[in-house]
Formats: sequence, structure tokens, C-alpha cells
Amino acid sequence: MRKLAAIAAVFTLTLLVGCGNSANNNAANTNTSANNGNTATATEAPDAVTSVSVVDNNEAFKKAISKDGHWIAAVLNDLTFTEELVVDGQFINKEEPARKIALYTQDADHNITNSFTLTAPKMTIRSENARIQGGTFVGDVYVEADGFAVVNATIEGNVYFSDAKYQATYTAADQGKVTGVTEVKK
Repeated sequence: MRKLAAIAAVFTLTLLVGCGNSANNNAANTNTSANNGNTATATEAPDAVTSVSVVDNNEAFKKAISKDGHWIAAVLNDLTFTEELVVDGQFINKEEPARKIALYTQDADHNITNSFTLTAPKMTIRSENARIQGGTFVGDVYVEADGFAVVNATIEGNVYFSDAKYQATYTAADQGKVTGVTEVKK
């Protein structure tokens, strides 16, 4: 039964990403031709225009959140780390910088079907508009980029911002909460 749920989750995420990202496909085609040397400069192009990475183990998760990963890292179960996690790289979704740590699975109507817990002593956010969504992160989060958000999720720990300008762009939405402090810590 659990295997069937995992397959359904992968299918649902694939369907949602495939149906919702036609703008990304056009952006990817534009960036590909631009990178072949014609019109765009290197400063105009993001690191990547990419899709979702559905993971169920620590190594795959670390790769998914790396600069070589995907814009969404969606987990299928609880994950526990003893080392720091770093969310890095710039990714585009719907023509905007975006990065999502999806700690949940959902059905075709976008209803959360399972929520998961990600545990690590520290997570550093270096991707613009990164969000933790739909589950629980246990540990402290250090933010070094604009637009960090906690959406329908809980951070059981603190959120520290390396600069006040990053804290000014922080949001907690749709029951997003932090149990500790949210403050600038240099």
C-alpha cells in the first residue's frame, strides 16, 4: 500500500509540474538558444530552469537542494541529517526566481495527503525566493537570500537572517510558523 502511495505521489507531482510549467518550457527553450551565443548575456540567465525532484533518501535530497539540483525538492518520507544542509543555486519557475522544499505529498486537487519531517542541525538558504512548505523542519535556518517563506509548515527552531534586508522579505503564510526566534544574526 505504501508503494502504491509513493507511485501515486510521483505521478501527481509529475502531472502538476508538467501541466503547470508550459511557461518554463518556453523559458528553457529561450535560455538554451540564448546560451548558444546569440542575444543574452551571462548575467541575464539563471543558473537553471528545471523541474521537480522527488526523493526518498538523504543523498538524493542533498543533490536536489544543491546548485545542481531542481527548483522543487519533494520528499516522500521523513529524513534526518547530522550535518548542515545548504539550499543553493538560482532556479526559475513561472519566469520568477523560486526554490521549494516540499515536505508533503498531494492529490490531484492539491490537497496535502501526507506531511513529513526534515531534521538537521542547520539549513542555510542561499536560493532566492526559497520556501519550506507543507511539513516540519526541525533545526535552525540561516537565510542568506531574499524572499524566504514558510508556507503551511512549521520550523521547530530559529530563523536567522544574515542581513536585515533578507528579514524584510521574509513571510510566513497559510499557517506557516516558527517556534523560535526570527532575527538578524551576523
